[in-house]
Amino acid sequence: MKKRNAIIALVAVLLMIAAFGYMVFYGVGVDAVGSAKGIHLGLDLAGGVSITYQAVGEEAPSAEDMDDTVYKLQQRVEGYSTEALVYKEGSDRVSIEIPGLSDANAVLEELGRPGSLYFINHLDPEGKENYDVYGNLTRSIDELEKDGSIVLTGSNVVESRAGAIKNEMGNTEYIVELTLDEEGTKRFAEATTKAAKTQDTIMIYYDGKPASIPVVKSAITGGMAQISGQKTIEEAEQLASTIRIGGLKLELEELRSNVVGAQLGTEAISRSLKAGAIGFGIIVIFMCAVYFIPGLASSIALVLYCLITIFCLNFFDMTLTLPGIAGIVLSIGMAVDANVITFARIREEIAAGKSVRSAIDEGYKKALSAIIDGNVTTLIAALVLGVIGTGSIKGFAQTLALGIVVSMITALFVTKLIIRAFYALGITDEKYYGKAKERKDIDFLAKRKMFIIISSCVIIVGIIAMIANSAMGRHSLNYSLEFLGGTSTNVTFNEDMPLSDIDSKVVPSIEKITGDPNVQVQKVTGSNEVIFKTRALSVNEREAFNDMMENDFGVSPDKIVAETISSTISSEMSRDAIIAIVVATILMLIYIWFRFKDVRFGASSVICLIHDVLVVITFYALARITVGSTFVACILTIVGYSINATIVIFDRIREKLAVSKDGLDSLVNEAVNQTLSRSLFTSLTTFIMVAVLYILGVSSVKEFALPLMIGIICGTYSSVCLASAIWYILRTKAGVKNKQ
Repeated sequence: MKKRNAIIALVAVLLMIAAFGYMVFYGVGVDAVGSAKGIHLGLDLAGGVSITYQAVGEEAPSAEDMDDTVYKLQQRVEGYSTEALVYKEGSDRVSIEIPGLSDANAVLEELGRPGSLYFINHLDPEGKENYDVYGNLTRSIDELEKDGSIVLTGSNVVESRAGAIKNEMGNTEYIVELTLDEEGTKRFAEATTKAAKTQDTIMIYYDGKPASIPVVKSAITGGMAQISGQKTIEEAEQLASTIRIGGLKLELEELRSNVVGAQLGTEAISRSLKAGAIGFGIIVIFMCAVYFIPGLASSIALVLYCLITIFCLNFFDMTLTLPGIAGIVLSIGMAVDANVITFARIREEIAAGKSVRSAIDEGYKKALSAIIDGNVTTLIAALVLGVIGTGSIKGFAQTLALGIVVSMITALFVTKLIIRAFYALGITDEKYYGKAKERKDIDFLAKRKMFIIISSCVIIVGIIAMIANSAMGRHSLNYSLEFLGGTSTNVTFNEDMPLSDIDSKVVPSIEKITGDPNVQVQKVTGSNEVIFKTRALSVNEREAFNDMMENDFGVSPDKIVAETISSTISSEMSRDAIIAIVVATILMLIYIWFRFKDVRFGASSVICLIHDVLVVITFYALARITVGSTFVACILTIVGYSINATIVIFDRIREKLAVSKDGLDSLVNEAVNQTLSRSLFTSLTTFIMVAVLYILGVSSVKEFALPLMIGIICGTYSSVCLASAIWYILRTKAGVKNKQ
């Protein structure tokens, strides 16, 4: 690269930083697209719309019908946001919370009144028309039911989803696919057989209004149906969503609706932002101090990475929550990691006698496979979790996937461009780039039995702790209200109390009563009402709560209303999360097997992941840290972090297997030692980010950051001390000898 081109390259990078910086602060166009202020924040960070429905009917609904209603409504409201929540309140109410919205009436109008979906024949058995040419019903629902004109109700629809197909002309056609239950299959087969003879219609009515008028072209007997004719995929999604919500077994009516504030409060956001800025500054200083010119180049690229990520959060309309922040923290760690891998390679090449210029090119070339494999395995997990997962898991996956893609671009292209530009401008002395030093290798393999025994003992202690907790009459883990449900208490203060005062004065008093820092706070906009969500309170605790509010804050007892609420993480959502994690693990195993041509690399990686998860769960069991919605994000962060570190070591082993004539044990030890600085430095930079978050964060943020720090340490330990040892054991026990 010539000096002129080097100057142009650096100016171009600085202009990109300035451009994205401007867009992050001010946005683009009238709608300020890309601005940080326009990022949709979740309920935990910004609040949104809260709507409570009540089941209609003289008899109380069954628990099964309520659970089914909650699950289907959860699928429906995720169209507004992946972070939307649906949970039971009492025995016959369902609450919906949708982040980032401020108009409850608009949501109610679009969401409609759940529970009134009908598939109606055009003609009744006597040949009379049931609706006119405009789609308006000519008779009441009761009359239609009496003469058998109602083919199906929403409860007969098991599943409804939008899709696209190619028609006979090769054009894309948007459809809605329906899956019916056994009764619906039989009834629909009879109705469509008759309607197909005259190409008649079966209209779909929702909330008394026509939703679709499909023509029956042939008999549908298999319980699967397609509704065609939608002009766009958005139109198909809307119809599918309407049918899903109309498929509820219960009919619901609105009880109340409010606009609520953030659950974590403004203090949590400001502290988290401050922690992020301080952590980022420490990382920049660390990278420059350790890696000199390459460290400076990576720091500049990291600034661009952060700005692009913030811009994309707005541009792609993502919702940011505390778990989403975890995904960004992990991706920052991986962005640093890609640079650390490369810089270590450059130093090795310089130590081998290469010129600085050749070392830069060769370093990037040799680091490429490890960077790609590590990021792709984590990206696979993110994509699977994004597709199969629900709620906060989907939000975590989205931010993680975004971060991985952006970090790979900045690490592989931008950082390299800046380093080559610095070199072209005359910074050519190898002292500015560093040289790998000779160090005495640690015999990790010789200590493998000790490492395995230590890990086994820790996991056994965790199992014993969970059994002991259960034996003492409490849950094996300290599950929060997201998993177990709890108590929602509405308190109307005598005056409008700022969130800062609530966080500093009221919440600590509640935490003393409950002994649990997992207190969620929401202000009802335009009133003095505040909603406090805690774990389930006993009678004595409710009395203590009421006395505290009356004595300390002058709240009248009739202004305090408590209600039992269900978990926001339903059994179906937990099942979806487990399925997503299992599928992601299997796909990562297959990818590693394919890339490394040896299934034992994949098996060793998975064993280490399981180890990391069990050790972190042990910490949760011993420390009684609250297991809430962020628990899943914490575990996923650790899994993604650990697999990336393991891949780097395995990549070096694979490289040495192709050329080395040393024994297998020497080869493995050499690979681990050569990547040791990378493992420690990357862990340190990520640990710094989380540690600052822990030090400055509010109590709920601390409960998220603390196990994450334990997980980072554990992930580093398993990658360095266990992964290669397990692979060595599997390889030698399988009887495959290293090529000599």
